[in-house]
Amino acid sequence: MAQKAKELPSAPLPFTAIVGLETARQALLLLAVDPMLAGVAIGAGAGTGKSALVRAFARMLASGREFDPTLPCNLVEMPVGVSEDRLLGGIDIEATLALGERVHRSGLLARANGSLLYVDSVNLLDDSTINHILGALDSGVVRVEREGISVVEPARFALLVTYDPAEGPPRRHLLDRLGLIVAPIGKAPVTTRAEVVRRNLQANLDYEDDEALVLAGVLAARELLPTVTITDEQIRQLSMTALALGIEGHRADMFAVRAARAAAALAGRDAVSNEDLELAVRLVMLPRATRMPEMTQEEAQPPPPTPEPAPPPPSQREEDEQNDEEDQPPKPPDEELTVEDLILAAMETEVPPDILETPFTVRRRGRSGSRGTISGQRGRHIRSVPGRPAQGRLDVIATLRAAAPWQRLRASEHPHHQHRRGRIHLRADDLHIKKYRSKAGTLFCFLVDASGSMALHRMRQAKGAVNSLLQQAYVHRDQVALLAFRGERADLLLPPSQSVELAKRALDVLPTGGGTPLAAALLAAYQISEQARARGIFRTTIVLITDGRPNVPLKADPTMDKNRRLEQARQEVQQLAGRLRAAGIGAVVIDTQRSFVSRGEAQQLAAWLGGRYVYLPNGRGDQIANAVIAASEEV
Repeated sequence: MAQKAKELPSAPLPFTAIVGLETARQALLLLAVDPMLAGVAIGAGAGTGKSALVRAFARMLASGREFDPTLPCNLVEMPVGVSEDRLLGGIDIEATLALGERVHRSGLLARANGSLLYVDSVNLLDDSTINHILGALDSGVVRVEREGISVVEPARFALLVTYDPAEGPPRRHLLDRLGLIVAPIGKAPVTTRAEVVRRNLQANLDYEDDEALVLAGVLAARELLPTVTITDEQIRQLSMTALALGIEGHRADMFAVRAARAAAALAGRDAVSNEDLELAVRLVMLPRATRMPEMTQEEAQPPPPTPEPAPPPPSQREEDEQNDEEDQPPKPPDEELTVEDLILAAMETEVPPDILETPFTVRRRGRSGSRGTISGQRGRHIRSVPGRPAQGRLDVIATLRAAAPWQRLRASEHPHHQHRRGRIHLRADDLHIKKYRSKAGTLFCFLVDASGSMALHRMRQAKGAVNSLLQQAYVHRDQVALLAFRGERADLLLPPSQSVELAKRALDVLPTGGGTPLAAALLAAYQISEQARARGIFRTTIVLITDGRPNVPLKADPTMDKNRRLEQARQEVQQLAGRLRAAGIGAVVIDTQRSFVSRGEAQQLAAWLGGRYVYLPNGRGDQIANAVIAASEEV
C-alpha cells in the first residue's frame, strides 16, 4: 500500500520556527523591546518567508499582551493599492445616510495607533501614499480636512515594511525614518532550504517552549531597558562611525544608541557592550552608508589565527584546574573599539557585496516616478469632480457623499415620497466623475551601431547604460528596448522590457561588422515608438550609439554608384529624423568617433533629430545613462 503523502500544515509557523531570516528576527525583537526605533525594513527575495515572519511576530507579541498591555501586537496590514479614503479616513456613507449628518470613519493610519502597521511590497507604493505615511510618522497624528470634515486622530505606530530588491528599492525618505534596516538577503544555502521544507512538512513540531522563552526575554528586556546605560565615549564612537560612512542627518545616531541599548537589555545586561555597538552599526548604519571609510590593508585583513599551545600533561592539567577554581581573575572589561573595528566587526556577518547600492546613495534629478503623468480613464484615481456621466466614469461614492447632507431637507420638500423607505434624492449637481492619473514611464530605445571596428566598444558602452537604466525601471515605470543595426537591416534584440536578465542575454549575443544602415534603425525605432504608444507609453527617447555615418539606404539600386548610394542614405536619414522629431520622440546621440577622424556627422544627426549631442568616445555606461536621463527630463 502506497504511503500517504505528507500534507502541508494549515496553521502558520510560529516566530521561532521560521529559518533563514535570523537578522530580520533579531531586528524585530529589538523593535519589540524599544518601539521608539520606529520600525523595521526587510529586503528579501520572493518566497523567503519575510511576510510570514512579520505576521508570526505579531502573533507572538499578542500572546504576551496579558503580561504587558503596552506591547504593540495588533497588526494592521496596508495593501499596495490602498485608496486615500481607506488610508486617511473619510465619510461613513451608511451612517451619514442613516443619520442625515456627516459621520467620520477612521482610516488605516488611525486604526494602527498603538499597534503595528505592515506594508508588503512597500517599494511599489505611489508617492502620495508614502507622503501620508511620512506625515503620520513625523507628527504622530492624521489630519483629515475634506468634504466638510475636520478631524485630527492619533497615529503613533511601529511600521514594518518588506520588499523584494529585484523590484527596486523603497524611497529613501521612508527608510530614513525607520530605525532598523535589514540589508537585502541573498540566496539561502542548501541546508537552510532543506530545513524550510522540513519544518513546513512536519506540522507536529512543537515550538511553544522556544517561543515562550523568546517572549519572556522580550518582556524582561522591556523592564530592564530604562536602566541600561551607555557611556559618552560609546556615543562618540557611534557618531564617528556615522561620519565615516557618510550618513546624513542625526537620525541614524539616535537610532543606533537606542538599538545598542535594546540589544543590551535583550541580552540581560545593564550596560552597553562592544557586541551591542556592533549590532547597532550592522542594523542601523551600514544600510545607510553612502561610502566606505578608507582602511589600510592591515586593517582590512582579518588577524591571522594564533596557534594553539600544546595540551599539558594530565597531572599538570588537574593542578591548573584546581588553581583556576581557587583563584579565578575577574573578566576584563571590553576594550575600546575604533571606528574601523566597529565597521569591520559589523561586516563580519553576511553583508551583500553591493552594500552601497542603496536608496541613500541614489540622487536623482526628479521625483521618483515623475518623468511623466497622464490623465485619462486609466491609472490611479486621484480625485472626483462634479460632472456628467458622459464626461467620464461616475463615482458613486463621491456622488452619495455630496447628496447625503441634504437628504432630510429634500425629503421634506417631497412629502408624497416619504412612504418609500430608503429612497435617495439625487440632483444633477450631486453627480461626480472620476479623474485618473497614471505614471507614464519612458521607453528608452537603444540603437547600437554594430558595424565597423568600433562595434565591440559600442556594445560595452550600451551594456553598461542599459544596466544602469534598468536598475531604475521599476521605480520610474521605464522600459528599455535594444536594436542593433549592421549590414542592410536593423535587428530588434530586446523588445520593450524591464527585465535585467533579458537585457544581459540580448547584449551577450550581438553580431558585428558590415555597413551602417542608419535609416533602417530610425524607421524601426519609429515603429517601436508607435507600438509603445498604443500600450500607454507616450514618451520615447531613442539613444543612438554611433559615429553618425550612414552608408546603406533603405532600398538601394544595384546599378547605383557609391557616391549616389551614400547621398541617398544621407537624405533618408534626414527625412526620417525630421519625422521622429515631429512625432515628439526625444533623442540622444552618443558620438563614439575619435575627434581626429570625426567630421561632425553625429553632431549633424543630433541636430536633425532635435536631440542632445554627447561626445563620449570612452564613456562609461553610467555616464551614458545619466546623459540619457537628463535629456529625457528636458523634453
